[in-house]
Amino acid sequence: MKETNTPEKNKKGFSDIFRKKTIERTVSETKESGRNLKRSISALELALMGVAVAVGAGIFSVGGQVVAFHAGPAAVVSFLIAGVVCALAVMCYAEFAAMAPAAGSAYSYTYMTMGEIFAWIIGWDLILEMLFSSAVIAKYWGVYLNDFCSLMGMHINSTIVLCGIKIDLASFFIVAFFTLLLMWGTNISSKFDSILTVVKIGVVLFIIVAGFMYFNPDNFSPFIPETRPAAEVTGESSVMMQPLWQWLSGSAPTAYGVPGIISGAALVFFAFIGFDVVATVSEEVKDPSKNVPRGIIFGISAVVVIYMLIAFVTAGMVPYDKLAQAGNTSLTTSFSLVGADWAAKIISFGILIGLTTVVMVLLLGFARIIFAISRDGLLPRSFSKTGRHGTPAMLQLGCGIIVFLILNSFDIAVLSDMINIGTLSSFVLVAIDIPIMRRRRPDAKRTIKVPGNPWLPIIIALSCFGLMINLSVMTWIRFLIWMALGFIVYFGYSHKHSLLNKKAGKAEENESLEAQNGKTETLASE
Repeated sequence: MKETNTPEKNKKGFSDIFRKKTIERTVSETKESGRNLKRSISALELALMGVAVAVGAGIFSVGGQVVAFHAGPAAVVSFLIAGVVCALAVMCYAEFAAMAPAAGSAYSYTYMTMGEIFAWIIGWDLILEMLFSSAVIAKYWGVYLNDFCSLMGMHINSTIVLCGIKIDLASFFIVAFFTLLLMWGTNISSKFDSILTVVKIGVVLFIIVAGFMYFNPDNFSPFIPETRPAAEVTGESSVMMQPLWQWLSGSAPTAYGVPGIISGAALVFFAFIGFDVVATVSEEVKDPSKNVPRGIIFGISAVVVIYMLIAFVTAGMVPYDKLAQAGNTSLTTSFSLVGADWAAKIISFGILIGLTTVVMVLLLGFARIIFAISRDGLLPRSFSKTGRHGTPAMLQLGCGIIVFLILNSFDIAVLSDMINIGTLSSFVLVAIDIPIMRRRRPDAKRTIKVPGNPWLPIIIALSCFGLMINLSVMTWIRFLIWMALGFIVYFGYSHKHSLLNKKAGKAEENESLEAQNGKTETLASE
């Protein structure tokens, strides 16, 4: 049963913002000459790509913060909640990616189920996530490079001032290197990324084993600390920084207890971002109907296990209240408090390798989202042209330049939470898309299915939204401003340049000409 886009479905007016693409059209567009990507990634490389983008600096820093300021030893539960929510959402991605292996991930899936306006919203959302993620991680790569060099006795400063503007040469190097590598080809980039990911996993496992040498079970009592006012724990009492649900309900900001576990899960979700990037490159995977589900599920499983072990070790090494007193906590803080300063060098090296792979995958995802949107005409179609290596080389170059400008122009520390809200909102829509597509296209070939349809996808969407409202009020304000800007772009440019809009217009024009010709022939015969 194939769907069709008739002129009646795409007639002018507000209704055309809900026009949809068919599965067949979405897949056929991946073969468009001059705008197609080369399939060169295996299931293992895809899984390692997921691990590469997820296991970065976040796990080394966020885990300690959740133990110290949010959940105490119950941070293990926070990681479990975030991991289960992410894993279930990733299953939704896997079903769509195997059914319609096209660049764009949540954007492409929503275009097929809910229509163009919702696809644009989530596409704009993904641009936010990938752009800010790339900028934040590339900036932190420069910071951790300086830290690692200092620990090794080499005191350097990679920041220079040029014409009154501060430029981070380390961040420039990492962005430029991976931009050029990705322009050269996705295959060689993924192999390089896989090698670094294996090294990174080895470092993380060594850190976990070393942490167990200082493990004290007494630090798990109490497992869930008693709820306390947030100001007593963090010193932060600003309304703008409290979770949205607390502000809406008029509750005072708190730490620990069950609310602390949930807010901790919302925070550590930052460490799980990136699996939507894996779905984004499904157009470049060999035998996608089999390899995409395998790669995604294996990758998320490995990450959940690694994260829970890190949280368990962090909570068991040092009492949570002692970590809170240390202020800006990380995994390094836990080792320092037990007198294992030697671990700082290894952790710093692990963070540096971790961030290296994250930068590459995020730059790739950023370019692929814009590639998919521009191929549909919602952004200039020239962005989606591919070169002789089967990659959108000029678009990749432009993305690298934009990321470098952003990281040198803005205080990117305040943008980290926006990455979370961007990811979670895309997860909400993809989960909702599952029952919609099952109803619209029950005949479509699915090599993997999310069980419990429609109830489990609805539960996944609600769970993701629950984590969203545990993000701060200020994060929501910034997010709404970004989305308002997106609507301006859509109605100012994207709506009238949409490829569906143009083809629908041509169909109507042809239909009108045929009607006029028929009328002329009738008059002539009379």
